[in-house]
Parts: sequence; structure tokens; C-alpha cells
Amino acid sequence: MREGWIIGDLQEPSVVYGVHGTTGHSQWKCLARRAGLFGSWEAVEWAWIPPGGISGEHVHTRTEEIYFILSGRGEMTLDGRPHTVGPGSLILTGLGTRHGLRNIGDEGLGWLVIELLSPATSAVLRGETPPASPSSEPSERGGRDVNAEVYNLRRMGEVDPRSVFTGPLRDIRLVKLEPGQRAELSATGVEHTLFALEGSGQLASGEAEVPLKYGVSVTLPLGTGTAVTTAGPQGLEYFLASLEVPGGGAR
Repeated sequence: MREGWIIGDLQEPSVVYGVHGTTGHSQWKCLARRAGLFGSWEAVEWAWIPPGGISGEHVHTRTEEIYFILSGRGEMTLDGRPHTVGPGSLILTGLGTRHGLRNIGDEGLGWLVIELLSPATSAVLRGETPPASPSSEPSERGGRDVNAEVYNLRRMGEVDPRSVFTGPLRDIRLVKLEPGQRAELSATGVEHTLFALEGSGQLASGEAEVPLKYGVSVTLPLGTGTAVTTAGPQGLEYFLASLEVPGGGAR
């Protein structure tokens, strides 16, 4: 295993006005980009809007997107259909889904964003012939007429995104370590992105150590690995998404 983690946090976020063509401001921080990664990630980001704030409706034709709500209360619109969301809500927006998010609570609405390249876009960037586009007919999506899903990840614990996504993202889960527990993460054939939610802990590999607390993000490129340990009486909880890297053994 080699070292080479991509580490981010929520310190000094950017203030953005008119996001997706709407009025008002938001806060935003990029936690990781596809540079330095082997898989079809586009970006891992954090975003926040104040009470009454809106992240305007828009469509992605080249990327698929995860929204994981961290704080506040919002209304997620998916192809014109509103869904009330709050902490623990996981929204998967597939290719071509018009989506927007509005803060309907009295506190800031914060969420984690993971944007992933579609197989066709990923192939073009690699200089390859893109695969045929999947059908957008409802019959090819199990009868669903909206290419998106909303889950309560806190209740479910784990979600397989392949019912919506066409790319190689394979697993989304919440991991809870009790005090004294340890977990191993190996990026062999996959890459992982982790976002600390509650408690405290650390990542360690060889002489490298990264303290974990709320808002710290660590993305593990192919060929890396780490041990995750707790560091306090509350244990540690984190969000984890894992993406298969086709043909990716340890490098």
C-alpha cells in the first residue's frame, strides 16, 4: 500500500452568489477532485444555504450526483416533485434528472455532494469510444418515471446506488465505531471517500496520521489503505462511499 490520501475540511469555505441562477448566497467547499484519483469521480463537495435559501433547479447530462443532508430541513425537487429532507436523507439524482434544493427550516441547510462521471463521459475523457446510452424509458427503470431516489440512510445504514446510477459507484453507507473499535479500509480495486459525522478518531498508515472530527473528509486513491480508529468516549461515525475502478488492482 502507498500513501497519498486527499484530505479536506470545512475551514474557510467560499461564499457563492447566484448558484445555479438563483438569488441569494451559499457557502461551498471542494473536498476532493478527480485529479489524483483513478476512478470516475468528478468532485466531492460541501454546500450550505441559509434559511429561505435556494440551490436552483438544474440538470446534469454528464454526471450523476449524491446529496447527503447533514443539517437543517429542506425540500428537494426531483423533476417537479417535492420531497422533504433532513439530516440523514440521501438523494441519488441520475442522468437527466432536474433537481433543486430549498431551505424550508429556520437554520442553515448543509449537505455533502458527490458528483460522478457517467460511463460515457468517463470513456471520452480516457480517449475511448463511449458505451451506448441507457434507455430513459420508464419501463427500463423498473416503471419509475423519475430517475432519482430519496432514502433515509440513517435508518437503512447502507444503500446500493445501482438502481439509479449507471456508473461504478457500488456502496454508500454509514459506519459507526464504538469506543476502542477499529476498521480497515483498503483501496484495492476500489476508491473510497469518507466524511466524519460524529465523535472523533484518526486514520493511520505507517507514519501518516489524520485526526478525524466533524467535517473532515478523506478520499483514498487506488493503492492506498488505512486503519480507522476511535479517539474518545463517543466513538466515531462517518459517511463512506466506495467506487469500483474497472481493472484497478493495487498500484
